Amino acid sequence: MTSTMTMIRAEPWAPHAAAATESASDPQNRRYTTTANGTLSCCGGWQFVYGGVASGHRYRISWEGVWRDLAEPLDALVGHVYWGDIATDCYAPGTATVWDYVCAEIDEGVARFSAQLIAPEGVSVVTVRNSLRWTAGGSVVMSEPTVLDLGAHQQRAPVRVAVATGTEASCREPRADVQQCVDHYLGLAQQACQQEGAELVALPEICLQWRVPGHPYDGAVEVPGPETDGFADLARAHDAVIVVGLHERCGHAVYNSAVVIDADGSIAGIYHKVHLASTEALNGILPGDGFPVMETGVGRVGSTICMDSSAAESARMIGLNGAEFLVLPIMGDHRASTWHLGPPEFDEERWRCIQRTRAMDNQLCMVVARNMGRGSCIIDRSGEVLAYNDGNQELVVADVALDDGFRKWNGGCFRQVNWRQRRPHLYGAYASDDPAATRILRA
Repeated sequence: MTSTMTMIRAEPWAPHAAAATESASDPQNRRYTTTANGTLSCCGGWQFVYGGVASGHRYRISWEGVWRDLAEPLDALVGHVYWGDIATDCYAPGTATVWDYVCAEIDEGVARFSAQLIAPEGVSVVTVRNSLRWTAGGSVVMSEPTVLDLGAHQQRAPVRVAVATGTEASCREPRADVQQCVDHYLGLAQQACQQEGAELVALPEICLQWRVPGHPYDGAVEVPGPETDGFADLARAHDAVIVVGLHERCGHAVYNSAVVIDADGSIAGIYHKVHLASTEALNGILPGDGFPVMETGVGRVGSTICMDSSAAESARMIGLNGAEFLVLPIMGDHRASTWHLGPPEFDEERWRCIQRTRAMDNQLCMVVARNMGRGSCIIDRSGEVLAYNDGNQELVVADVALDDGFRKWNGGCFRQVNWRQRRPHLYGAYASDDPAATRILRA
């Protein structure tokens, strides 16, 4: 049963008198106005205090702001929730208060703030704050926030994740044909499901053609098809999500693909490798054109493949698209190999740094399946290596908490801070296709 919380009081707030915005209220119509003070350093607004908060309950907190004359409303308008009673001049509550961002969707002069948040232990009051900042002009009229108690939060169970590659020695063995690869990796996936109880299984890059001689055109398979049917049956039998790397034939095109098979045996989605390796880009393989995230039985799963890891945009797009898991089938990373001519030497320290950074920067669990076994790993979004294959294991397994509760030292949620601090309007060159953006290559 849900219930709406009653507001105790509404009050203007500002971090300093010199920064304070101008405030006006219309309590009868539940409207609160904040106007810039004529300086770019302005910062302030209204905060609303609600009592009767129950620890461990989930709350939907929402309000609307109608803004005028703001050049960058996503920059200028910001929402916070402080789990406690916060002074009207407090901008840094220290380590005693847990706090959350409330993000907004901007549409034709209206900012709609909404979040579902869980009240931490030991609190009975929540302060909802909306602010106007970083603008000399403009204003916003905010509605009184609605705080809806959705009841006790039911924490999601951890997900058991397995990366099944085989040992480094077995990974070097040649394969006669695709069917031999299917049999080998299906056996590893079966071991992960039957013996380890895995709910998410990751297999390596193009594992259904790994070590099979010939051109990718010769061994590419259609999806779904006989080569993936066994994995679908296994997924269905064990209520597991299985990600299979393969060369996929789509009509005349061949892709380097990661096929996400859902727990009911259906194809949840297919990712086509966007950034092809230098030799791969000239062998007739076609690149993909997007970074889909699939809703699956274990949560939201996205994938990148091998060379994608070198482009920071790849993992960032998976994160922005809301993934909880990034499954990375990969042969290797040129940044973690020899930096001179000659046979590649695997630098495990660099490798770990790369994968841990991807997890932290994009606030998701990295599930890395390397074709040679060694270096395959499972890393949570705090950067903690939960499981690592030293090359002597058929597979590695870890339990990954989805409701992990990771917070910064000062009480903020890691994931919220990671995304809310972004200022996308300043990143034009980051994703530009303007030839001028490649000037570093032409210097």
